Amino acid sequence: MRATSGEHLKQLLRGSERVIFTLIQKFRSEPGQAYQLLSERTDVIVITDEAHRSQYDVFALNMRNALPNAGFIGFTGTPLIKGEEERTREVFGDYVSVYDFARSIEDGATVPLYYENRIPEMQLTNAHLNRDLDDLLEAAELDEAQEKKLEREFAREYHIITREDRLEAIARDVVRHFTGRGYRGKAMMVCIDKATAVRMYAKVQVHWQTEIARLQAELAMDRMAASSKVLSSDRREALLARLHLMQSTDMAVVVSQGQNEVDDLRAKGLDITPHRQRLLKEKLDEKFKDEADPLRLVFVCAMWITGFDVPTCSTIYLDKPMRAHTLMQTIARANRVAPGKESGLIVDYVGIFRALQDALAVYAQPGAAGQASPILDKAELVQALRAALQDAQTFAAEHGVSLDAIAGAQGFARIGLIADAVEALLVSDADKKHYLRLAGHVARLFKAILPDPLAHELAPMAVLVSYLAAKIRAETGQPDISAVMGDVEALLNDSIATEGYHIAPASQPEALINLSEIDFKALQDKFAQGHKRTEVEKLRRLI
Repeated sequence: MRATSGEHLKQLLRGSERVIFTLIQKFRSEPGQAYQLLSERTDVIVITDEAHRSQYDVFALNMRNALPNAGFIGFTGTPLIKGEEERTREVFGDYVSVYDFARSIEDGATVPLYYENRIPEMQLTNAHLNRDLDDLLEAAELDEAQEKKLEREFAREYHIITREDRLEAIARDVVRHFTGRGYRGKAMMVCIDKATAVRMYAKVQVHWQTEIARLQAELAMDRMAASSKVLSSDRREALLARLHLMQSTDMAVVVSQGQNEVDDLRAKGLDITPHRQRLLKEKLDEKFKDEADPLRLVFVCAMWITGFDVPTCSTIYLDKPMRAHTLMQTIARANRVAPGKESGLIVDYVGIFRALQDALAVYAQPGAAGQASPILDKAELVQALRAALQDAQTFAAEHGVSLDAIAGAQGFARIGLIADAVEALLVSDADKKHYLRLAGHVARLFKAILPDPLAHELAPMAVLVSYLAAKIRAETGQPDISAVMGDVEALLNDSIATEGYHIAPASQPEALINLSEIDFKALQDKFAQGHKRTEVEKLRRLI
């Protein structure tokens, strides 16, 4: 039974209801008055959520006055910081059970988080800064109180974080990073305050449109060169896919409403009105949670960074100093499980790594059993991909397939080696399934790494492993072939967009195939040999 008011709650507690739901605010009393005793039963158990937040104030005292003999169990998804832990132990006693990040990843309840440092480098362009600053302060003739206030003000990070040129560089980088990712989940840009969120949205919009114009110009040049295409067909498809993503993506500013916000932001040259109207008229939370909705990037400062679960959110861009609970709850927005999502990524623009280490010291003691850090360097993801590729290469080699040889082959020789590889890997259902599992792991890791430059080196082999898997699925006729091929196409597009194509100059004759010199009879004989298992799979599909 749910209590609808404070009086209703009292009635329920005096009665015989077995389960009662209520907010702690319903244990309200008049100022200066003690809350009345409602039940002295000893078989009452109070189960409290967010135990670290609400169990030390007047409402909590009133609840204990009403139920003096009750037992209390507290749940919190946020480990307790120093000072807070002692008080919570006084109320609830020792921990009964602890479920940490490492266990949640092992259980598949969350995905690993990776950290990427993209802090903008600042260069001092004025060698005489200190002298000029002294001259400026001397000319201002400040009194002692004014000097101290000025010193306190500029000791804050705010003036550095909100510099226009710095925000411009970050906005440009966000556009490049967001559109270059492999798993294209939702993303949140966390800004230092409301004004900066609005400003960053505007800057990203400008760079977004600039990139769209660049893509359109590149494609237009290719269309004009009708007789000699500038781009390869694969490169063209990759650019078209990226252009479609950018043209279809919606963005929004999500900030809480405040008094005089219109005038306050107008004084800073910003207009919050269209953003506020959209927040009032549209259900942006539902749009962002909907994987199919084009609202893919939001700019926030406080809203949605705690207690707002979006499984497909995979990237958090952090440009706001944070610590302890707020930091951990913010980065946890990216560790929810979703189909095809291998990991979450924290992109750091402000330098929160030290605060992150401090917070992790609370969440997981280094060296303790099962208490490994839930935040991993992105380089570890690259190492995981290397290991996954090695596993795939080793398995293929055990079946007489050299992936390196296929990667180095060209033209019809490559086609023949791929056909041989598919035939060899179809030796049994067990081997086929094992290779597909290995290839799926490679594809997920590779997409999680993009757009990191480290992916360039591994892209050819990762794409080849996935391509062979797609060919195997095509031969076995699995019912989900369209989805699989779509995934592989996306993977190819991501790889091409990231690494680009090398077009061989006309001066290199070995890059060209002379069709008039091909022995088609020999080619037919070669393809007629040896691929019995491939034909069997085709027959199985037909019957």
